[in-house]
Amino acid sequence: MELDFIDNVNEFGESVVRLYNFDKSEAIQLRDLIIQTIILKKQRLDLSSLEFIEPRNCNLIFGLFKTDEGILSSDNQTFYCALTLEGYMNMLKLIEPFCHKNTKGHQYLYDIDNPIDFLFSPAGTW
Repeated sequence: MELDFIDNVNEFGESVVRLYNFDKSEAIQLRDLIIQTIILKKQRLDLSSLEFIEPRNCNLIFGLFKTDEGILSSDNQTFYCALTLEGYMNMLKLIEPFCHKNTKGHQYLYDIDNPIDFLFSPAGTW
């Protein structure tokens, strides 16, 4: 699984943090870590510390927040995914289909009015 940031993906100046190039087993690993670390332990999850994720040009840290803010960054290198517990529960539902079979589909992991989208895409495309 690889992690990167793509700036200005459209005419609106929006950007994407992307988790891509993965299979079913890596989707399962990520799902399970979100459950164990965020949902159950209420702790932050630093994706750069995970063996199965290769950060390309950025890092992403998941953390619990009082409101769903989405992905935020001040330097376009370190990103924070600030979601409520409910936001992460919804993210788990969106990841779940990728845990049952290998697919070339993709999914945005939240629907928040935020200039940075979060793309989950085995093939890296959208």
